[in-house]
Amino acid sequence: MATRTAQPLARTTRLRQLLADGCIPLAGAYNALTARQAEGAGFEAVYVSGAGLANATAGVPDIGLLSRDQVALLAGWIAAAVSVPVLADADTGFGGSADVARTVRAFETAGIAGLHIEDQVFPKRCGHLAGKEIIPAAEMVKKIRAATKARRDTDFVIVARTDARAVEGFDSAVERARRYLDAGADAIFPEALQTRSELARFARAIDVPLIANMTEFGRSPLLTVRELAAMGYRAVLFPQTALRIGLRAQEAALSELARRGTQRGFIRRMQTRKALYELLDYDPKKDWPAAESWRTRNGAKKRP
Repeated sequence: MATRTAQPLARTTRLRQLLADGCIPLAGAYNALTARQAEGAGFEAVYVSGAGLANATAGVPDIGLLSRDQVALLAGWIAAAVSVPVLADADTGFGGSADVARTVRAFETAGIAGLHIEDQVFPKRCGHLAGKEIIPAAEMVKKIRAATKARRDTDFVIVARTDARAVEGFDSAVERARRYLDAGADAIFPEALQTRSELARFARAIDVPLIANMTEFGRSPLLTVRELAAMGYRAVLFPQTALRIGLRAQEAALSELARRGTQRGFIRRMQTRKALYELLDYDPKKDWPAAESWRTRNGAKKRP
């Protein structure tokens, strides 16, 4: 009798499984190469931050300047570079309910395993800055319903983020989370909770997969994955960690290069060409196996 080979899980299904089984850390990746590094370091899922894409790719602040198509393209390149599931930041959904539906379809097509939408008004602000405004809860409920109805893969994860803590207070954030769950959200992302106690209280109040944002220099205390898991959180985002550490290192290197006119003093701090090629799965003596599929997927011309 022939044996059947088990098919690998879809990445949407894998993300749901990870959220159900424990608490997972998600490294923030602002480009495909960083995502490969995160996967190589052992992360089982990757997060694409809207701020990371805006800052690193366009050199602009996180105020909703990138379009849905731009974010889907960039996040899709990240998803295509790794085998682990990718959760992506969809800001406010890029418009009203109909736009949210189109966003879900675009992100699904790009190979992303899930997204989160937030209840801020457009143009949005970074979730840890003052001056945010939020839309009525009923409007956000319509967006979530549109998102869940639009997905073709029922395992595609819809996360509802609420920024209400900074605007209407903690109790409002909890009440909104309950309404968003009733509307069909798979998980809740309470942004910018301000103390360890608030993070714990929110987890006691909302008994579904919760996502914590451990962004540096923000309003939330920097707790460990283990500490947040003990409270009941199922995912922990580190959205800008890689970007911030990379920028600091680049700043120092470029300053020294400008001053000294040579990079010889910091060659040993660089990733080697060999290590880069290994990260890319590229052997310069051979054709890159994924070249033609990459060209086809991204609309590039095939070689004659």
